[in-house]
Amino acid sequence: MPDYVAFLRGINLGATRKFGKDDVRAATEAAGGAQVETYLNTGNVRLTSARRSAAAVQKALEAAYAADRGFEVPTVVFTPPEIAQIASRATQLARESGHKGKHYITLYAVAPPAAAVAVVEGLDLPGERAVVAGRAAYVLLDGNIHDSRLLRSKEFTALGQGTARTQAVLETVAARWAT
Repeated sequence: MPDYVAFLRGINLGATRKFGKDDVRAATEAAGGAQVETYLNTGNVRLTSARRSAAAVQKALEAAYAADRGFEVPTVVFTPPEIAQIASRATQLARESGHKGKHYITLYAVAPPAAAVAVVEGLDLPGERAVVAGRAAYVLLDGNIHDSRLLRSKEFTALGQGTARTQAVLETVAARWAT
């Protein structure tokens, strides 16, 4: 059975969206996932599945999570080699840019539209830069994620709904599950 890595969006934020690791594991198994592992309590899941595409796994997981929780849990699914490539690109971008601030990667279920990518990559915001490749937007920030003009911009929002992880978390996930 193929391996997949799923990233859940918007869980464990406040009292109404609780979804602990053990519950995520059980719901993932209910969706047909096997050999399920989680990392942190923020929705990072490794699984094997008889389903033969990331899109099919995503659909099954989202249905199982909604049934279990009573609210939608947007989920982005990749293969381990895709995660390794995304983590490698994040490391490369940080090294090439010499950027010493914070580095976040927003992951998308589908690649953002080319026109939206061009606009975001062309934004001129001091201390903030985005590079989009495939289904990942790499964001380099001098400041805090919560104060970012880039991440709050309508241009970044136009890329679509995604789920963000720090470079460190993504590298750890890749090291654990993509090797």
